[in-house]
Amino acid sequence: WTSGLPELSNERVTLRDLRVSDAPSLCATLSSLEVHRYMSAPPSDVDGFERFIRWAHGERTAGRLMCFAVVPKGYDVAVGIMQVRQIDAAFTTGEWGAAIGSQFWGTGLFEAAVDLLLAFVFDGLGLRRLELRAAVQNGRANGAARKVGGVPEGVARRALFCRGQYHDQLMWSILADDWRQSREQPQVVVH
Repeated sequence: WTSGLPELSNERVTLRDLRVSDAPSLCATLSSLEVHRYMSAPPSDVDGFERFIRWAHGERTAGRLMCFAVVPKGYDVAVGIMQVRQIDAAFTTGEWGAAIGSQFWGTGLFEAAVDLLLAFVFDGLGLRRLELRAAVQNGRANGAARKVGGVPEGVARRALFCRGQYHDQLMWSILADDWRQSREQPQVVVH
């Protein structure tokens, strides 16, 4: 994966390596305050996104980060990113982050992309644990973490400095064993 991320697809979405040509679409979809209200501000212009993409490629080559473009079926440009940053030296634990344009919230795109990402990092790369941090006030991110099997582990007080103020962050984890077990259990549908 350090020489190039694989393309991962299902019926809803493709995750692929970022391309410099994704910069305009990422700038358009991720620059709204609605999207980055509780995260570090993204680059402010297309040039900044191009620099971010080149930086992400360098981090991938060094084995410290994988950053996938989120491309919905029927699209040829990225509308978000999913990334996993190395935490420990053996890269058995990673910190996961995601940002998707608000026009795709509530469509199932996020869950479809997470399914691909988790299968890749847990079954493909052998990670045993993913961590995610979200501002306590960010109900959307915390609800999404719970929905995909995250378990809350604690609060890091005043850990996120964003738009001139500090926010507490809730730390979530997803363990490979728990994720595999959840996939084996039959899904019950109530009508």
